[in-house]
Amino acid sequence: MSWGAVVAIYFLFWISAAFLMLPFGVRTDDEVGAAKVPGQADSAPHHFDLRRHMVRAAVLGAAMFALYYANWQFGWIGIDDLDYYN
Repeated sequence: MSWGAVVAIYFLFWISAAFLMLPFGVRTDDEVGAAKVPGQADSAPHHFDLRRHMVRAAVLGAAMFALYYANWQFGWIGIDDLDYYN
C-alpha cells in the first residue's frame, strides 16, 4: 500500500470519526444552567471545543485505520467472507 493511499484512507477514517463523535460530550445551555440567546435552538451546544474534538477524532480514526490496515495486511476478512448469497 502506497503512502498516498495510507494518508487518503486515514483521512476518510478521521472524517468518519469526527462525524460519529459530534453528539458526544456536548452539553446544552439548559444542562449547564446558562441563559439562552433569544432565537437559540434548545439543542444548541453551550461551548464546542473544536481542538479537543479534532484530537479525539484523530485518536479514534487512528484506531479504526489500524484495524483496517491489520485486516488488509493479514487478510482476516476478505471479499469471499462477505458473500452472503452464495
